[in-house]
Amino acid sequence: MATSPWFWILFNLFVIAMLVIDLGIFNRKAHRIGVKEATIWSIVWISLALLFNMGLYFFEGPEIAMQFLGGYLLEKSLSVDNIFVFVMIFTYFSTPAEYQHRVLYWGILTALVLRGAMILTGAALISRFDFLIAGFGVLLIVTAIRMFRSGEESGDLSNNLVVRLVQRFLPVTDDYRGAHFTVIEQGKRMITPLLVVLLVVETSDVIFAVDSIPAVFGITTDPFIVYTSNVFAILGLRSLYFLLAGVVDKFHYLKLGLSLVLSFVGAKMVVETISDYTMPHPLHVPIQWSLLVIAVVLGASVAASIIFPRRELALAEATEPTAEELHRSVKELVGR
Repeated sequence: MATSPWFWILFNLFVIAMLVIDLGIFNRKAHRIGVKEATIWSIVWISLALLFNMGLYFFEGPEIAMQFLGGYLLEKSLSVDNIFVFVMIFTYFSTPAEYQHRVLYWGILTALVLRGAMILTGAALISRFDFLIAGFGVLLIVTAIRMFRSGEESGDLSNNLVVRLVQRFLPVTDDYRGAHFTVIEQGKRMITPLLVVLLVVETSDVIFAVDSIPAVFGITTDPFIVYTSNVFAILGLRSLYFLLAGVVDKFHYLKLGLSLVLSFVGAKMVVETISDYTMPHPLHVPIQWSLLVIAVVLGASVAASIIFPRRELALAEATEPTAEELHRSVKELVGR
């Protein structure tokens, strides 16, 4: 896809405008994001991504449109794995719900800049040394194996490098100070736990980007498509978090599905690169098949999680008292 600098400028101006509307108008004051609000914003971001995809279809053709859709679907699915980590971070730091949106907003702003730089660097390297695609493929396969073998995430962040460095070198207040990242107390500038949370969120996103960006390069090497699919997935991450944070632990087969998808994309990158150098007629998996595999595997992992719930979750739901039972218990206590 031949993209002029104006494509990049106009797209980024659109992103900035949407972020200003989000924080400057709808979320100016810190507040708890409810399911209804999160659902509305999730629909908004997904609709904007699909409208952009439709524009690519009409102006650039179905091949480019499917590349964007494949990259967006892959990034959107991998972002659910981020939610597991965000829940763990906010729980560990006991971050008030009304300030979580502020953390994710600034974390995503930083992620947009860092991912943009990583994508442009990766695209420049691939255009000059195309055999690096095979290296990215191997990286994805290793990531998939690690994801498959990993168990539950540890909720203890006391050994986290960022947390240790902050505690050692920076003065931190003993509690949150509203939505402030820093405050002046007794004539001394101090950071609040909210800034520590932000730093941990940002570093975790960088780690995720190392895995997710090579995965999209397995779908397309067009830097504009890789960037825009990443951006749309990131922009919808905050609303997706508030929508799924309470139920994300029920998707226990999702990590398996993501590991299979990453294995497929990684193997595809390795095989196609090797065939380019060794075969007169190189092997290339059509984008339609890649899109189908990703959709089927991820859909099956979500469906399996719903049909076959984790045993401890099923027991917890089975033993949870109903509203009628709670009401009856209260009446009995009052009667006594």
